[in-house]
Amino acid sequence: MTSQRTRARMIERLREKGIRNEAVLKAMAAVPRHVFVEEALASRAYEDTALPLGMGQTISQPYVVARMIELLLNGRNTLGRTLEIGAGCGYQAAVLAQLTNEVYAVERLGPLLEKAKAHMRTLQQFNVRLKHADGQFGLPEAGPFDSIIVAAAGTQVPPALLQQLAPGGRLVLPVGAGEQYLSFIEHTQQGYIETRLDAVRFVPLLSGTQ
Repeated sequence: MTSQRTRARMIERLREKGIRNEAVLKAMAAVPRHVFVEEALASRAYEDTALPLGMGQTISQPYVVARMIELLLNGRNTLGRTLEIGAGCGYQAAVLAQLTNEVYAVERLGPLLEKAKAHMRTLQQFNVRLKHADGQFGLPEAGPFDSIIVAAAGTQVPPALLQQLAPGGRLVLPVGAGEQYLSFIEHTQQGYIETRLDAVRFVPLLSGTQ
C-alpha cells in the first residue's frame, strides 16, 4: 500500500485527469501521503479521494491538491514565498515545500496543528513554518506572498489575503457556501484579475481558533 508502485498509480491517475506540470507531479510523488492519514485509512492513502482527519476536517483529494498547486506554479520555476490557509495534517504543505524554500501554513485547530508538526518532524521537512491562527486574516507579519493557497471555502475572498498577495502573486481558493467554485486570482499591474474555474467541495472556512 505504501509501495512506489501504489504511489506511481496515483501519479498516473493525476496525469489522466489532466495534470500536466511535471514539477507538480514530481512533488506529489515525493510526499508519502500514508504518513498523513490515520493508520486505519492507510490502505486508502493513494486513492484519489478526500479522507477524514477528525474534528470535521479532511485531507484533500490528491487531484485537487495537484490542480491548485499547478495553477500557482504554471509558467514559474518556483512558488516563491507561499502561504497555506488550513494546514490540516500538513499534507499539502509538504507538497508545497517541494516547490519552494518558504512555506508558511496556518491552522485554526490546535490538535490538527500538532499533528502537522509531528508529520513535518517525521519527514524532516524543515522549510515549513506552522502557526496556530485564524486563517481569514492571513499572516501579515510574514507577507507579502508570491503564492497563497486556501484549503477551506469562504463565502467571499478574504480581503486580508488580497492585501498580502505580492505584485505578480497568485491566489487560489474555493469560494461559495452551497455551490463552490475554484477561484484563481492574479495580482497584476491593472489590479486583481479573477478567473472562476472548476466546481469543488471543501469544508467551510471558519473564524476563530480552537
